[in-house]
Amino acid sequence: MSTNERSLVSRFAMEVATGCATLAAGVVVVLGALEYEIGWDEGGPQPGYFPFYVGLIIIAASLGVLGQAFLNHRRSREAFITREGFARVMAFFLPLAAFTVGSYVLGLYVGTFVYLAGVMIFQGGYRWPFALAVAGGITGFFFVLFERWFQVPLLKGPLEALFGIY
Repeated sequence: MSTNERSLVSRFAMEVATGCATLAAGVVVVLGALEYEIGWDEGGPQPGYFPFYVGLIIIAASLGVLGQAFLNHRRSREAFITREGFARVMAFFLPLAAFTVGSYVLGLYVGTFVYLAGVMIFQGGYRWPFALAVAGGITGFFFVLFERWFQVPLLKGPLEALFGIY
């Protein structure tokens, strides 16, 4: 890590958080399995047998992760994610989240068009006419592919209803 790059989250913090989360999941699995019998009978393993031991394995692995994190904590000051790395992840994630919400509200085809055009213009640096043409072409291709050829209707929104496309 360079001196001008500041760590947003340390590797140690993420290892501890992951170890605790998987430990909690393992405990939930074990407790859930204990609601059933966990032994063997004449028919073989009882309903809680496999989940119980899988939960124990998860707990053991989680304790191993936690132990290793604490043993190596003093030697390593490695960053899990830096501000620059977080900004890159958000540059990918936020448009994708907006696409998901937009597709639900506006319909899949309009959401696809807006997402592709927006990413091409704002992240890719393409000019508006080219980005709109590519987004329109791809969206039109998907519409023909799914709605006409495969006859699989996808999520429609108010704009498709306005034009009578159902």
